[in-house]
Amino acid sequence: MANSPTAREILDRLVSFPTVSRDSNLELISWVETYLAGFGVASRRVYDATGKKAALYANVGPEVAGGVVLSGHTDVVPVDGQAWTTDPWTVTEKDGRLYGRGTCDMKGFDALALAMVPYALERGVSRPLQLAFSYDEEIGCIGAPPMIDDMVAHLPRAAAALIGEPSMLRPVTGHNASTIHEVHVHGFEVHSSKLPQGVSAIHEAGRILQWVNDRNAMLMAETPSPISATFDPPHTTVHVGMIQGGTAHNITARDCTFKLGFRVPAGDDMARHSKALETFLTDLDAELKTRHPEAGVSWVCNHGVPALTPETDGTAETLIRRLTGDNGTHVVTYGTEAGQFQERGYSAVVCGPGDIAQAHQPDEWIAVDQFQKGEALLRRLVDTLV
Repeated sequence: MANSPTAREILDRLVSFPTVSRDSNLELISWVETYLAGFGVASRRVYDATGKKAALYANVGPEVAGGVVLSGHTDVVPVDGQAWTTDPWTVTEKDGRLYGRGTCDMKGFDALALAMVPYALERGVSRPLQLAFSYDEEIGCIGAPPMIDDMVAHLPRAAAALIGEPSMLRPVTGHNASTIHEVHVHGFEVHSSKLPQGVSAIHEAGRILQWVNDRNAMLMAETPSPISATFDPPHTTVHVGMIQGGTAHNITARDCTFKLGFRVPAGDDMARHSKALETFLTDLDAELKTRHPEAGVSWVCNHGVPALTPETDGTAETLIRRLTGDNGTHVVTYGTEAGQFQERGYSAVVCGPGDIAQAHQPDEWIAVDQFQKGEALLRRLVDTLV
């Protein structure tokens, strides 16, 4: 490309792609691929099983170890049912804010990362700037693991991974793990006047919900570990947000389904909570089968996001603290692909422009000041690679 687009121009283009997680992101990926090729930078796609979505990563500079990964996701949450006062797929600047779906979470960071490509080439970096853009982050960080695995196989290992989720440019060194269990309670239908002869899936699901309440009370009473104590809340939580079941008011429910989620701060053990749930569900399943062979409980853990655990003298944390001058303790209760990078041996930290409070909201926005400070931070980061 003869004339490098500005970070703001790149943001305009990225937001124009309606990459809601339920839909394909390939048009955006193709645009990024063409943008990188314009600077002579090769990129590699990693497709999902359907071939309708892809992650993309690239190495800018020499193919040597010790570089820095800038990681972001390309998908956004839906705008359906939200009362927007601007076009969500067009960046609108007003009163020092940039409005549009994804401006904050997290196409703002993606645009800044892409804007660093010509700067890194101009500066002649001796260690590479690596870019990583995933899909399906909004539905469980599903697209990042196969992308990272492919990076491990094909790229020199970077010294640090910077995940640019909105943190107001504060270095976040820890975040929650999370997992979702899809639970299906199977009942046996009879007319409600013959209640003892049937098994109500809804009634039995209520016993699981009571387990959730009891578990939360128990966890709130526990003394947190030193790491967990830095989180708010400082303990694991269990949550059911939606539930479906039943056929009619006068029939015992044949089915009841819901998703049960754990959010576990770094410093706690996800396995102990999953095991406790599965022990309870196994016992309940056996009990219901004694009442009727068609009754019972089935479940599947459909995804999990590992925690980002604070590192001792971590390369990523040290780098970002030096660049930001922020030595405070910052942890968050949402999840990112930072834990997935860390699981695969990368030193990882979360630091990006914008306030997470604006993410997923109608009239989502990022402050122009944050966007500009984010660009300045990434330029300083690239300077460390020279």
